[in-house]
Amino acid sequence: MRRRFRDLPLRSRLALLTALAVAVAVAACAGAAWFLVRGQLRSSVDETLRGSSVQGPMLADQAVSGRCVTDPDQLADDVPSPLGFVTQVVRPDGEACLIQGNATLHVSDSDLAVAQGRQRESLHDATGSDGAAYRVITRQVRTPAGEVTVTVARPLSEVDDPLRSLAVVLALVAAGGVVGAAGVGVALARAGLRPVDRLTEATEHIARTEDLSVRIPVAGDDEIARLSRSFNSMTAALASSRELQQQLIADAGHELRTPLTSLRTNIELLVRSEETGRPLPPDDRRQLLASVTAQLTELGALIGDLQELSRPERAAGSGRVEVVGLHEVAARAVARARLRARGMPINAALDPWFVRAEPSALERVVVNLLDNAVKFGAEGPNAAAGVDVTLRDGMLLIRDRGPGIPPDELPHVFERFWRAPGARRLPGSGLGLSIVARTVRESGGQVSLHPARDAAGGTEAVLRLPGAPVPPPEGAGQGLY
Repeated sequence: MRRRFRDLPLRSRLALLTALAVAVAVAACAGAAWFLVRGQLRSSVDETLRGSSVQGPMLADQAVSGRCVTDPDQLADDVPSPLGFVTQVVRPDGEACLIQGNATLHVSDSDLAVAQGRQRESLHDATGSDGAAYRVITRQVRTPAGEVTVTVARPLSEVDDPLRSLAVVLALVAAGGVVGAAGVGVALARAGLRPVDRLTEATEHIARTEDLSVRIPVAGDDEIARLSRSFNSMTAALASSRELQQQLIADAGHELRTPLTSLRTNIELLVRSEETGRPLPPDDRRQLLASVTAQLTELGALIGDLQELSRPERAAGSGRVEVVGLHEVAARAVARARLRARGMPINAALDPWFVRAEPSALERVVVNLLDNAVKFGAEGPNAAAGVDVTLRDGMLLIRDRGPGIPPDELPHVFERFWRAPGARRLPGSGLGLSIVARTVRESGGQVSLHPARDAAGGTEAVLRLPGAPVPPPEGAGQGLY
């Protein structure tokens, strides 16, 4: 049954659940109303019995004088029985005789207790000899002849018959309420799920056409509106991701075309010299092979950068990180940069600073920043002053004395494949700073470039990573790291 319910459409399930909830509520209200009316009717019967004049001294005198029988057929016709009342006298030995009525009642233990003076009053239900149900009260009545125990009973049909009619009415009302609730549930389900239908249609349209420009109109601030906004945000993010992916492919194709074209030209020149039997001069051949090697190196670096940028970006602090000394990483990067600096001095002053990061990725960040400083610092009028690398209080500052970056180009320096117009003749793919920005974000830090603040000119690269000047104790938690 559970599986069948789950297989139903959502509208049908909502309508059924609404009808079930209304049925339970109506049944509870109907039951409460029925028991309340029943209690009131029975209380009214009890009050009528307690105040009934049938218990008067005259009937007791009749019992004492012998006008008391054990068979209803023996009663005289002139003894009235108003409203179906049954009146009988109970003796202390448990015998009973009928004074009025059409049935006799069994003497219960509580009736006998009243007759024997052990109990003041008895009020209970009983079944008469005619099979009908009665409400019975038994108590002592004072007569001129003494105390007499009298039982007066009233038929419960005057309670049960209205209750049966009430039960039928309540059942019909409940059934109508359930049917109406089911109809209302269907209408509400259709109205409430209309935004979900639009969302489903949009999802099916995207799956069918791959058109990520579809948006769902959003109205209000309820759960459906939140779902619609989330769907719109998701499709916008997917569209942006696809656009970035296409842009990456286009830019990568453009950047790969240059080294590949140069490689093809050089290789074709070498092949043609072999095919024509006219070998190139040794110096020209050596230069061609060196150019091919450099282009292959540049091509390999470009492919590595593309692979790095193609992987999903991790959240800050995630991934395989460990405690590493930023000063040690910067020292290794400085040593590598000095090999490529061609005599340009690189001045380093590095205070200890320990961070949580991936060592190889962090070293690549510092190397890329240093390579940029060396590349562009060699062109400035103050290039002889070299590059300064300073690490103090967790801030790594790399300052060159090159021509600097124009203010209108600063917002673009961390974009993929972006290269300043004056730097396009220099080697590089335009991906180095993009990788720097991405790696720093994944490490929970910040990186920025801005013009140097003194008159010597140049550019300052500032890298900040959370950490501490001393490594954490063995087995300690992350803390400041």
